[in-house]
Amino acid sequence: MTGSNSTSRVAIVTGAGSGLGREMALRFARDGAAVVVADQNGETASAVSAEIGKAKGRALGIRVDVRSQGEVEAMVRAAVENFGGLHILVNSAGVGEQTAFLKQTIEGFERIIAVNLTGTYRCVHVAAPEMIKCGWGRIINISSVTGLRGVSGRVSYGASKTGIVGMTRALAIELAPYNITVNAIAPGPVDTEMVRQVHSQATRETYNRNSPMHRYGTTVEIADGAAFLASDQASYITGHTLPIDGGMTATAAIFDLDT
Repeated sequence: MTGSNSTSRVAIVTGAGSGLGREMALRFARDGAAVVVADQNGETASAVSAEIGKAKGRALGIRVDVRSQGEVEAMVRAAVENFGGLHILVNSAGVGEQTAFLKQTIEGFERIIAVNLTGTYRCVHVAAPEMIKCGWGRIINISSVTGLRGVSGRVSYGASKTGIVGMTRALAIELAPYNITVNAIAPGPVDTEMVRQVHSQATRETYNRNSPMHRYGTTVEIADGAAFLASDQASYITGHTLPIDGGMTATAAIFDLDT
């Protein structure tokens, strides 16, 4: 995040106790923002907040389940009461599964939609009025390449992430008059601790083969994209979904060509 007012801005990052959310929270703090580190795991949220504090940044760790209206309202209220306002919201909280459709359950589908899609809506709905009061806002929703392309075993997850793309476009139109931009990031496979636990070697080889860059992304690369979208330099970008995926969405297949 850059710009003359970056040190006075306040950010909320959900799902910030680990992985992508953690990296984005750390990045915003390094860029001078006060950060509410929100996560369903209160201990990890507090740990990331403490990490920011040790680096002389300003942060508050808070437990929040984005399925709870009351907890989301408390999260936004904490940002305003502790830091004086709210300017940036990153909706990174999410859950997923990789299960064949015929083995999926309606309960599992509803859980993923409740967290990934409805949770994103809920956070924006509560946060946007505070951004309007500040006269400036940046909302960044985390979608996925699975929201842009079909992936087997990801019917529920893909539906939630595609929904985020559509929601982002509509929100961008409605919030533009208030100087609030709304964009999404669609990460490809990223080398996080969770991914290392759930991706088999065969899965990794498949992703690497189908990416023009033939590697997983890093959490820093995703955070760099978020920092740009939250910056003054991105003031004319809204309603956009930015794939940060090593070119995965640019191609249908990778072939070895004779040269």
